[in-house]
Amino acid sequence: MTCPSLSRPVAVADLVGDLAARVRSDDGLGQFSRFVLVGGFSSAVYSVLFVVLRGLGEVPANLVGAALSSVLANELHRRLTFRAGERVSWFAAQWEGGALAVAGMVATSLALSWFNASVHEPAVVAEVLVIAAVTATIGTLRFLALRWVFRPHPV
Repeated sequence: MTCPSLSRPVAVADLVGDLAARVRSDDGLGQFSRFVLVGGFSSAVYSVLFVVLRGLGEVPANLVGAALSSVLANELHRRLTFRAGERVSWFAAQWEGGALAVAGMVATSLALSWFNASVHEPAVVAEVLVIAAVTATIGTLRFLALRWVFRPHPV
């Protein structure tokens, strides 16, 4: 074998350590990794809240779940994703992140409404794919906007 790096087994601990270092880094990829992790966590919190509160009705459960998980996500993005806890106040993060979250919900609702009006009896899988595509697009734009909003300002 001519490549020594291929002749030795890669330790899982090394891979995990490399991945952890990548997530902790302050470059764009590290921030994006944390953004995705926070998004996944806050989506899980939303899901639990929705299921627990569903007895109130789907709309109230959705609104409460979305509001509380968005507040959590905004705070985690401020403190963990962008490490802006000292630079950006809690209120500013909620106002700016909340406005972006509302814009995302409006965009997703509009896209789904358009899709349902355009396609006769769409499959649930197709609706989920539309929501996923819009959410991924809005999430990427949200990441870029928050990265710009929470960036360090020169003194």
